[in-house]
Amino acid sequence: MLALAACSGSDAATAEFPVWHNTQVNAVSRMATGGGVVATTSMKPDGALETVTLDQVNGKKLWAAPTTMAGRLPGMGVSAPAVVETGQDQAVIASLDPIKKGRWNAALTARDARTGKQKWTRPVHSTFGPQRCGPYLCLSEHTALKTARVVVLDPNTGKTMWSLPGIAEVEWSDQARVLLLRLAANPMIESYDLKTGKIQWQQPIAQALGPGIDMSGGWAFGATGDNLVGYVAPYTNPRTRKTSTFGLFSLKIADGSINWMRPSVVRVYPSGNPGYAPIVRPVDQQGQYGGFARLEADSGRVAGQITAGQVPGSGWWLAFPDTMDRLGFLKHNTKGTNFDLATGKELPVEEQRGWSFCVTDPKPLPLRQQMPGFYSVASVCQYDLSTGKRAGAADAAPPSWFTGSQNGWRLWRDEKGAVHGLNDGTPTTPGMYG
Repeated sequence: MLALAACSGSDAATAEFPVWHNTQVNAVSRMATGGGVVATTSMKPDGALETVTLDQVNGKKLWAAPTTMAGRLPGMGVSAPAVVETGQDQAVIASLDPIKKGRWNAALTARDARTGKQKWTRPVHSTFGPQRCGPYLCLSEHTALKTARVVVLDPNTGKTMWSLPGIAEVEWSDQARVLLLRLAANPMIESYDLKTGKIQWQQPIAQALGPGIDMSGGWAFGATGDNLVGYVAPYTNPRTRKTSTFGLFSLKIADGSINWMRPSVVRVYPSGNPGYAPIVRPVDQQGQYGGFARLEADSGRVAGQITAGQVPGSGWWLAFPDTMDRLGFLKHNTKGTNFDLATGKELPVEEQRGWSFCVTDPKPLPLRQQMPGFYSVASVCQYDLSTGKRAGAADAAPPSWFTGSQNGWRLWRDEKGAVHGLNDGTPTTPGMYG
């Protein structure tokens, strides 16, 4: 592994840690880990999708199987496989196989994580895709029908443990409970006992942010410690031209009580996960944007900010350093600006670097037999703020606020879809994408 690190071309800060990259995949989804494997959805040159699994220690491909999406909405991005640990270094990977049979458009298929050996299948009409919920698999199925429901399945057998009517997404789970975002006219966060399916508490999102919630604009959640932090993006109804309620809020995982709320702020990109390092911008009643602020995820307090008057004109992209203590405005191929977030003072840009999106005008994925509008998970690259040009090694590890970390491992896709892994012992934290 150290030999791999030495020849990887990464910068000195990561050179002493085990590191790998696999260029044989074109990862287009988030990554899921468990049982010593990494799973992702990869796009083949002909636009077909496949589930690919890699050994987490060395990045070598273990197996691949054709996969599809059936009823997932483009704004949600390409679905990732679900990985559920079933014992010491053992796991099950679940994804959708492209099977068309009668009313069924796919089959949820569970396989051994290391060998790819099939364990069971379940026909599916429409779904947003499988998710891990503690020791089980959660699936919203029949999402395009009036009979939509959430099923909780045994990963080894496919047996239904319990179910709920309606559509929901897993936002957090441990071995005993799961927090679900119930996507209904009155969206709620609900906590369930995983073994029995008994509801423990529920909290309407309108209780935190106010009436007028519409989830069509998108959402993001992240948990650190005992709290779940949620973000609901604004959505302007094309018919009424009214903008829905939006903002950030935090609630206690134990009982659903609200810790803090920050209505009328938008999350900016790139930035940290809402539960770890949220960066936001306030919007007033007239729709005018304010400055930028970094919030403390545990309290919702402002940890640093710059004012609206300090924001340069137009044509910039946000860029943050590894520690996110500064806010840079990147202007491609020309000089940008840089601010200290703690004091709000402008800093010199010479020899200042920041991470920003590698591609600012991404093209939709040319997926076969899917509605248009799906994009790859974005990648970040390092830039010199004084010149607006790329800086640093092409395969240098992005910062942990972007990648997150799982048991010391940080994983990311580069702009070409290759998957990289680095074990630098970073404490488990959520990244930009969860």
